Amino acid sequence: MWTEQRRAALRRVEMELDEADEMISQMEIEIQGIPQSLRPQYQARLRTAKADLTRYKKISKDLHTQFSRAELLASPGRVGTPTSDEPYGPTSDRTRLLTGTATLEDGTRRLQDSQRIALETEDQGAEILVNLRAQREQIENARDTLRTADTAIDRASGTLRKMIRRMYQQRVVTAAIIVLLVLLIGIIIWEKLFH
Repeated sequence: MWTEQRRAALRRVEMELDEADEMISQMEIEIQGIPQSLRPQYQARLRTAKADLTRYKKISKDLHTQFSRAELLASPGRVGTPTSDEPYGPTSDRTRLLTGTATLEDGTRRLQDSQRIALETEDQGAEILVNLRAQREQIENARDTLRTADTAIDRASGTLRKMIRRMYQQRVVTAAIIVLLVLLIGIIIWEKLFH
């Protein structure tokens, strides 16, 4: 029963680590789309997350190895097999029982250690996933902010273009009025002088 629980815990840890690996890959792609000025901050966080993930993968692999060894040590075929001290098998039932009990206790202790480490690794993996999700949300928020800023800049550019167009129109109208006034003044002066 404990063996199955430990196996399930190790499988869960592996799945969580794979999911974290996929998230890191996705974040690497997302980082390429954010501005150059914000990129170093997120790249540093991503490097830290990658290093943590590599460390947890190594711990998970070590746990698998320990678990496999513990299963081999606790297997029933070991009890009563000949050793270098007893080349022809056990000398008595009591010796065989003591050897079996010692092996069983040692295997149980190792399995408990493995389970404890697996649970710690699972907790750490979950914590990494939470951190990665938070960082992903930050990157997405930064991207949304940049899109909003781009939209605002586009609107401002359009407004400036309209203002410049109106300024030129007003200049043309003002110039036309001045020319018209000069002509009228010239006509009035001409009328008074020659009539």
